[in-house]
Parts: sequence; structure tokens; C-alpha cells
Amino acid sequence: MPVKDSLEIAEKAIHAIVASGHTLCIYDDNSQIDNAKRLDEMASKMQIQVVHISDLTDHPSPNYRLVLQLAQQEALALKKHLVIVESDVIIQSETLNRMAAEVQEGIGMVAAVTVDEDNEYNFPYHYLRRLRYRFLSKQTITTKKRFSFCCTLLTNELLQKADFQDLDPTKNWYDVTISHWSVRLGLRNLLMLDNPVLHFPHASRPWKRLKYTHPLRYYWRKITQHKDRI
Repeated sequence: MPVKDSLEIAEKAIHAIVASGHTLCIYDDNSQIDNAKRLDEMASKMQIQVVHISDLTDHPSPNYRLVLQLAQQEALALKKHLVIVESDVIIQSETLNRMAAEVQEGIGMVAAVTVDEDNEYNFPYHYLRRLRYRFLSKQTITTKKRFSFCCTLLTNELLQKADFQDLDPTKNWYDVTISHWSVRLGLRNLLMLDNPVLHFPHASRPWKRLKYTHPLRYYWRKITQHKDRI
């Protein structure tokens, strides 16, 4: 779980994973000092590990490329799948077990669909709202549309075939890149429509909400400040 401040929601996300019985590694991407200390305090009381990215690089946040590279190395060393749960996502008790149960040979990624507090599909899977009835009889679908790392399992098979050292260092986010890699490698990406997780989009980077409220301001900032490169 990459974390940058916004601990009001991040703590709920952390507690949900710990309560589900899984271990958790948090990559603290240059949170404010008080928030970083709070993460360390939580680690001393719960079954979580905290890696402070500021101890490894002086590159400014976001450092998702480095986080993914470190996580891939660890997963491969353990011969395990890699599950990414972002800090603005609250899972259910069986979310991760159900995702793992979908893994078989030829699967690259398995994602849990994101919903809002009204249980409606929201970002990044909000496009499903207009397709709801088409998928009514299918609980898990194969899709070539872009995946998000909101709550996504990257299989060990994908991790063995895709080298995250090759990720473009000029980008900030790699959801699209890696989900496209998976398809090009001949793997299937699965989206579980009956395995929803609660998502509070952009909780850690609230300026990105300008995309929906003030798009001109968002794109001006994106272009002039070279932010949010996908």
C-alpha cells in the first residue's frame, strides 16, 4: 500500500487489511513528519511493515515506479502474487481471498471493482454504470480496458514476465502501462464485479479532483507542472 498523508482514510484502509488476516507492507511516499511517525506507531502495534521512501531516494513524490520495483522484487523472492491496495480503498474481509481464488495459469491481473458509499461503480470503473445490465449475468469478466491499482492482484506469472525496471521514469502512474503489458504478454485481466471495495478517489492527492470540478485548472496544472503523467 503506497501512502502519502491523508491518514483519516488510510488508517481505515490499513485496519481493514489487518482485520482480514493478511500481512501488509506500507510504502510511505514522503508523508508529513507527523503522519510518518503515526505509521511507525501503527507498525509497532499491528502486523504491518513500513518502508519510508525518503530513506531510499531524494526523488520527490510520487515514487510509484520505485515502490513497484521494490514490491516486485520481494514478491518474486517469496514466489508470491503481489496485491496492491491503495490508501483510499477499504476492502471487505474476504476481498483478497476471493481475488486469489480467481488465479490460474494465464491470468495476469485480478481486480476488485470499486464502488462509492451508495454501492455505485465509481472511478476508475465508473464506465460500468452504463453497461450494468449487459454484465448482470457475469460476476467476473475478462477485459482489455485499462485497470487501476485501487485493489488489484498481479500474479506471479505476470511478475516473472514483466520487468518493472523497464517502467518509464518520466511517468507518475503505471496502472495503464502494466495492464497493457499483461495483455501483450498473452495474459488475461479479470475484473470481479461481485467483489466490490469502497473507494474514496484521490484522497491522498485531492488536487486531482479538479479533473471533475474544474477540468481547465486540472489540465493547466497537469501540463505546466508536469503532474499526473500516465
